[in-house]
Amino acid sequence: MQLLYPENFTDYSLLDCGDFLKLERFGPVITIRPEPQALWKPAMTLQQWRAKAHTEFVSRSASSGEWKKLKAIPEAWVMDYKPKGSEKGFRMRLALTAFKHVGIFPEQASNWDYIYSAVKELQQEGIAQARVLNLFAYTGGASLAARLAGADVTHLDSVRQVVSWARDNMELSALTDIRWLIEDAMTYVQREVKRGKKYHGIILDPPAYGHGTDGKKWKLEEMIGQMMEQVKLLLDEKSFLVLNTYSLGYSAMVAENLMKELWKGKTSIEFGELYLKSESEMNLPLGVFGRGKNY
Repeated sequence: MQLLYPENFTDYSLLDCGDFLKLERFGPVITIRPEPQALWKPAMTLQQWRAKAHTEFVSRSASSGEWKKLKAIPEAWVMDYKPKGSEKGFRMRLALTAFKHVGIFPEQASNWDYIYSAVKELQQEGIAQARVLNLFAYTGGASLAARLAGADVTHLDSVRQVVSWARDNMELSALTDIRWLIEDAMTYVQREVKRGKKYHGIILDPPAYGHGTDGKKWKLEEMIGQMMEQVKLLLDEKSFLVLNTYSLGYSAMVAENLMKELWKGKTSIEFGELYLKSESEMNLPLGVFGRGKNY
């Protein structure tokens, strides 16, 4: 089992965490946000955090709240990331939302590196332009990494606003030709299976719970098995898959076993936890992953 954190993300820092909160730097902006897994005591006091921070998220319910401005900040700002092995990088626009998110999950940088390198390896295998499908794709960090490497990318999410956000990120990154879809992920993959479509790379970052565009409910523990069965039918003979889940209480072995069902007997499967390493030397777990290559 691997424990991975973004080693070269210079535009991001986890400054401190604890008491169910985290203090983070996103480019020039420092935020305070809730974090349910930060069960320990932070290194600094909340007063010290607030002296550093530009804004603090105040929860009003389990799923939403509002930002309290502590210092002047722009309505939106930009962060840069360069995947490992790439001479160029991509850019992402950040902004404050009512759901405590800012438009990026920095722990995913480890997966962005993997996706970039997998597309490059497929080129060495004779696949000039790998077809990559990014499901539950949010604001598109994984899509940008795949496109930067030269893949033909289909980006799917059920929320129109985040797909528009991802398109903005593509344009900020001086990239082109990502295919944008606003649709329920399960409905789409089932239709692609019927069409006989194949992909060289599939990326899955499903929520614990959500709704598709057609009102269908998504519940991770009830539907991930079916989703993986459909994904298996979509994978080309030479392909890779990245599965990430942020759900409290799941073991990384769950991701490992789901991956093993895809490619029985293959030795290129990896699994483990993604985490952020804080400047206060506390490690913050942020989900489990499974990924593998079939070439």
